Amino acid sequence: MAPRSAPARRGRWALLAAGLLFAGGAAAAPATLLPGVQVDLAGNIPAGELAAPLRILFALTVLSLAPAILMSMTSFIRIVVVLSMLRHALGMQETPPNTVIVSLSLFLTFFTMAPVLQQANSQALQPYMAGRIQSAEAFTRAAAPLRDFMVRQTREQDLALMVELAKAERPETIDQIGMLQLIPAFMLSELRSGFQIGFVIFLPFLLVDLIVSSALMSLGMMMVPPASISLPIKILLFVLMDGWNLVVRALLGTFA
Repeated sequence: MAPRSAPARRGRWALLAAGLLFAGGAAAAPATLLPGVQVDLAGNIPAGELAAPLRILFALTVLSLAPAILMSMTSFIRIVVVLSMLRHALGMQETPPNTVIVSLSLFLTFFTMAPVLQQANSQALQPYMAGRIQSAEAFTRAAAPLRDFMVRQTREQDLALMVELAKAERPETIDQIGMLQLIPAFMLSELRSGFQIGFVIFLPFLLVDLIVSSALMSLGMMMVPPASISLPIKILLFVLMDGWNLVVRALLGTFA
């Protein structure tokens, strides 16, 4: 085999020296700085606290579950059910449109849940941002006001049903009830309350339909659709009595 040339040997030793320098620098430096990026290799994490990647993953998970939390653990269910039934009681299937109904339900939900959110902010978020508590304790403190709200709005029959279906031991106190039983029980109670309020709203509009139908039959106008006459009358009555104000006031009053 032919001996290697001097330039080839010098290139090999230069690559080896560069590799040793790079390895030594990486082992000695606890952090590597790049433009706009900081990579911490020391891993100084307080005891009991999650690492930064885990905190980011947890935050993204919570954000992805935010729509489900909003619909299943707040007053959104009752509000959207009542407003949807009100639209059907008026006889208008697409007015107001679904976007308006959902948007109004969201803002009314935020208005109703404002005390709960303020309590969670003062007890959990602000202390966590100030570094006085850790993430696990912050999560526990933030869930406590929401849990109290759901317990107040949940019927005992629905809660007993979910405990029975889960084949769990009968809890002696409210604190022993798991979220797995509390959330579906709360949703069932909200659906029941929404349908009860919607039934009361349906009654005056049903009365208008009956009166219009009886009047048309007595006049021999059986070929005229009653909805074409009763719809303008129901809209006029609803506007004159300031129906939206009455419905929203009564609906939000049920959460007091």
